[in-house]
Amino acid sequence: MQTELRSVNVTRYVTPLREGGSLPAIVEADDGFMYVIKFRGAGQGAGALIAELIGGEIARAIGLKVPELVFAHLDQAFGRIEGDEEIQDLLKFSTGLNLGLHYLSGAITYDPAVNVVDAWLASKIVWLDGLLMNMDRTHRNTNMLIWHRELWLIDHGASLYFHYSWEDWEQQALKPFTLIKNHVLLTQASELKAVDAACRQLMSQECIQSIVALIPDEWLTDDTQFPTKQQYREAYVSFLSTRVNHSDIFVNEARNAR
Repeated sequence: MQTELRSVNVTRYVTPLREGGSLPAIVEADDGFMYVIKFRGAGQGAGALIAELIGGEIARAIGLKVPELVFAHLDQAFGRIEGDEEIQDLLKFSTGLNLGLHYLSGAITYDPAVNVVDAWLASKIVWLDGLLMNMDRTHRNTNMLIWHRELWLIDHGASLYFHYSWEDWEQQALKPFTLIKNHVLLTQASELKAVDAACRQLMSQECIQSIVALIPDEWLTDDTQFPTKQQYREAYVSFLSTRVNHSDIFVNEARNAR
């Protein structure tokens, strides 16, 4: 189980990905690789980065393919040479640690009309998105890529939306995820019961704690509900553990939606 992420320094801003509402971008880093970077200064702030980090690493833990995640450090002087004022402001407010996903050069967007996904893989992805309450894996926006003839998952920033208010978060952990009815792979997910048993074995308390421990302190903003960073982390662990231990709630919702 991965216990830390690599850190890189952003050296060149290549191009914005304007199809994303938060203006992610392709950048080059000091390790010579290119990354799609999610900026902490974007509209959803650090919450979207935390969801991306947790979602991506849980996906990896249950055996799904996700581009390598890295902490991408942005120097405060980096945005001064950017001509676009909107991007310049975004870079200015994103000084420090951001999150990068290894850029899969040459990858194509998953097309449900063309690409076939077997029942086990489809069921595992539906299980993941039910766990995370990920509303953004639909026919309109699949957030999956085909790279080297394999299916890769990207963009889990719309997951765990409870953490923008933390209102009734303990009750939220026990709620079915009704939006699973819109999932692009739901009709192919005929192995949900068996996948549930397999994934619950993989999602141990130790695994969840190790993933949540990856969240940098600076992404955990001050909140009167959680005076300390550790209490923030404990809340994420509690939420995820509760959902895994009661996975029948979101699995039955998905099975009924089929």
